[in-house]
Amino acid sequence: MKLPEFKSDWPKDWKESYVYDKLEFFNDKSNLGYTNSYKNRFNAIIANVKQYLPIGSTLIDVAAAQGNFTLSLAEAKYKMIWNDLRESLIDYVKLKYIDGSIEFKSGNVFDIKLPEADGIIITEIIEHVAHPNEFLKKVSTLIKNQGYIFMTTPIGSYFINKLPKFSDCPDPSIYESVQFKPNSDGHIFLLHLEEIEKFAKESGLEIVKVEIFNNPLTNGHIKLHYLLKILPQRFIDFIEKQTKNLPFALKKKLNSHVLVVFKKV
Repeated sequence: MKLPEFKSDWPKDWKESYVYDKLEFFNDKSNLGYTNSYKNRFNAIIANVKQYLPIGSTLIDVAAAQGNFTLSLAEAKYKMIWNDLRESLIDYVKLKYIDGSIEFKSGNVFDIKLPEADGIIITEIIEHVAHPNEFLKKVSTLIKNQGYIFMTTPIGSYFINKLPKFSDCPDPSIYESVQFKPNSDGHIFLLHLEEIEKFAKESGLEIVKVEIFNNPLTNGHIKLHYLLKILPQRFIDFIEKQTKNLPFALKKKLNSHVLVVFKKV
């Protein structure tokens, strides 16, 4: 994966993707909290895909945006299917391409025809939909029996979360008009673990792994972003490691993100 050469006449969504690419992979240090948080999510997904699925497996990357997971796993010899609502991003992703097998399928995952896959990646997307239970159920139909879904999402139990709980909402359809918006201002619900467990059962999925990570220092939350500019990265990573090993009840309040690996049974 490579960073394209910036062009001033690019479409707006290409320019926005370029800004995020620099933060995520190409040494832009203007928002270290975002960079740290993304790095941890990215590494967790890649490591778990490699743990559970052999090289050569087919994966669908849903809401893949600028294609970082798609491109990286294609380079690792997985057969990747890139999916996003924004068809215009396909040519931007191709500018970043180095090697590997990628098929492009734009459109709403609820509506389009996708091939059955060995695994699906849904990173930072389920919190953007009005019906997260139906979203997971739909995604589960796109994988083979014994296939895997790899999900990251902000966790509802994080102590500074102010968003509503899905299970407390009597009519989630009121959010349909604002769903699918990108970035954190498009978050609708932040799911709690008990809700994710319920969705899994309803979708015929077994949860095989849960990892909770990204503490306030790593994220730069509650004004800790000032410290990220002066603390050594090795110290930040050490604190992250320690908070990942806290007792579960405390860990799910002190960390902002969860990775869940589901298996279709």
